[in-house]
Amino acid sequence: MTNNDIFKKLRVALMLRDDQIVEILELVDFRISKGEIGNFFRAEDHPKYVECGDQVLRNFLNALVIHLRGTKEDPKNPIEIIEANKKAAKNNKLENFSDKKPAAKPADKKPRVKTNNAGKPFVKKEKPVSVVEKVKFNNGKPKKK
Repeated sequence: MTNNDIFKKLRVALMLRDDQIVEILELVDFRISKGEIGNFFRAEDHPKYVECGDQVLRNFLNALVIHLRGTKEDPKNPIEIIEANKKAAKNNKLENFSDKKPAAKPADKKPRVKTNNAGKPFVKKEKPVSVVEKVKFNNGKPKKK
């Protein structure tokens, strides 16, 4: 089992989003972007897949302990933190996957007509054919039929 597998399993088990993982890692002063974290969770055959190093996983686990348990001065109940993450994940899913119907367009609405600055309908003028285009040039050898 690789570090990437461990990282993925923790992310799924604790229902963490990439931005939450970034915040957790900042608890131990480890700066990493959401894009870099996303590369850890890609399939191994993906071109942007990155192997999760020992240092990243070690810092994540240390930060996760602080996130869930708190510090000596400010202890937390880990179960409450996990429940809050579950509620936030459910609310996020409901917002993203709610049955949103597209706004219906009124049927009696007339099609839009293009107008110029004066408010008159825009009429496309045909280009006049130049005299040069009508002339046939017979330069060189005649064409064979």
